[in-house]
Amino acid sequence: MDMTDTGDFRERIRRSFASQGAMGMLGAELAQVGPSMVEVEMAFDPKLTQQHGFLHAGVISAALETTCTYAAYTTIAPEESVLTIEFKVNLMSPGRGERFLFRGEITKPGSTIIVADGRGYAISDGPAKLIASMTSTMMIIRGRQDVVE
Repeated sequence: MDMTDTGDFRERIRRSFASQGAMGMLGAELAQVGPSMVEVEMAFDPKLTQQHGFLHAGVISAALETTCTYAAYTTIAPEESVLTIEFKVNLMSPGRGERFLFRGEITKPGSTIIVADGRGYAISDGPAKLIASMTSTMMIIRGRQDVVE
């Protein structure tokens, strides 16, 4: 069993998320932070669509990658960081909704590599609709001055 002291990961994630220009540009908000899980929400914005008016796949991918990465942050020590080294996205349904919810959850914690899965949902009237899934791999970074939180 991993006994890593993750410190106050919620506050660390809130600070880090607030410093992300990309998520700010997308209008994404940190909605929930818990052990091995992070959720991000964002409203529909026509500036973030592709030619058919659906939420762009790149926006969906960016939001899912962010939730998976921050889910990984919940499992690491305060002096560590993570960088994504790989991800795969499955787009299952058009990104059509009033709001979107992206959830990242740890599938396999590790001391060097962490695997996380993400799910993206479109929200309108009725139940949330699954629109995308992601599997991602992150590498834990230690002792690098150019990768500091």
